[in-house]
Amino acid sequence: MDSRTLLSYLLPLTFYVNAHLTSAAAADAASVEEPPNAYPPPTPIPQRSTNSTLYNALSEFCLRFPTVEPTSEPLEVTVDDKSDTSVTITWRPPKTIPANSGLDGYTVEITKEGTEDWKAANEDLTVSCRYVIKNQTTGDRLLIRVVAVNPGGRSPPATIADPVLVKEVGARPKVRLPRFLRQRYVKKVGEKINIVIPYSGKPKPVVSWLKDGQPLDSKRANIRTSDRDSILFIRQAERVDSGSYEMCVKVDDFEDKAAIIIQIIELPGPPASIKIVDVWGFNVALEWTVPKDNGNTEITGYTVQKADKKTGDWFNILEHYTRLNATISDLIMGNTYTFRVFAENKCGLSEECAVTKGEATIVKEVIDYKPTPFVEHDFTEAPKFTTVLNDRSTTVGYSTKLLCSVRGCPKPKIMWMKNKMILNNMDNPKYRMISTGGICTLEIRKPGPYDGGEYVCRAENTLGKVDTGCKLEVRKPGQADADKDKKEQ
Repeated sequence: MDSRTLLSYLLPLTFYVNAHLTSAAAADAASVEEPPNAYPPPTPIPQRSTNSTLYNALSEFCLRFPTVEPTSEPLEVTVDDKSDTSVTITWRPPKTIPANSGLDGYTVEITKEGTEDWKAANEDLTVSCRYVIKNQTTGDRLLIRVVAVNPGGRSPPATIADPVLVKEVGARPKVRLPRFLRQRYVKKVGEKINIVIPYSGKPKPVVSWLKDGQPLDSKRANIRTSDRDSILFIRQAERVDSGSYEMCVKVDDFEDKAAIIIQIIELPGPPASIKIVDVWGFNVALEWTVPKDNGNTEITGYTVQKADKKTGDWFNILEHYTRLNATISDLIMGNTYTFRVFAENKCGLSEECAVTKGEATIVKEVIDYKPTPFVEHDFTEAPKFTTVLNDRSTTVGYSTKLLCSVRGCPKPKIMWMKNKMILNNMDNPKYRMISTGGICTLEIRKPGPYDGGEYVCRAENTLGKVDTGCKLEVRKPGQADADKDKKEQ
């Protein structure tokens, strides 16, 4: 224990001992004084010893000031830089620092390889986690350790494992990890792995490889190292080759590391099970469980297929589906279905599938159809003219037509009359009567002055009859021009 730590203990201890000895002496002096009025002598009080007083003082001191403890050892002591006469080291603070004592600083101690004569490199405590050990001889091999100090004393030392050679390094080792290796490197089972990682350093660094913290298995992986790079080669990748690979390059006491994560994947296994949960209407509810083997990578989805018992052909109904349950709809009534599920990952669909043990039958419901009695519509109707005849005038020698339209059911019989006399185109070829699609036409060919008069068209069926009429005026050519001049005037 150094003088400062010892003094921090002795000062409060001296204070408490003096205080208790003074109070004890005062008590002894008061006990021998007699009061003015004599009373029966009291029971004599045993005299306190100096040793008991000191013991009480020490006990109270320990209660007031609990025992302080040293810190744990510093962490990760490494060489940061070297020259021909100095060595620079760095470290991290201790993991455990007591709250009642704290941390005063660090002491850096050195000794030459093969001796145990440890000497402090720094006269005063350093609070920094970096220190330069100066004035060393080129070529010496030093053992270096760091000790944390607080009022509780010295911590356990943290020592650099290998001796440090005092010599300037030409170029520090450096691993130049390619960008694509800074993330997870994924390959499929059976593929070749050929990873080239460049490095630098002078003199030539010593290259070593580890897998998950252990040396590489030479039966699985080969390492080829040149002056500029190191190659990790695996002829046919297997899932056991997955893991964290660490490459370390070292020059004297300096080293650089790079870690890569290799993941070897393959097709997943089938889902563990699948079952039909419910069948209703045209729907079937399915549930399945995740595969026992995911192919060393996450499951990205499932493919669900159905097969009709009649044909036995499988059809996809869900693809890249991510849930573990599904409702299959729009199934055909009366058919019986079987379902199966494939798992899917980055490599593709599983080679095997999970098939439902039971079948789902879409029951054909019996429908009692009672059609509404058919009542035939009554289309019968008495004749009715939808377009009536209009009065007309014509010129002698110019043929003219009289038009009207009629409807009725049953189809009415059409009859033409002139001045209440029935016309018959068989008797008089001057008149031509046509009735097509309800359009009734009476054509008068080259009428003469005596063809004028009142014309009537009669439509008749079993429900009744109806007439429409008009007047036809036949004029001479000169009379027609005179009438036209009168109208113009």
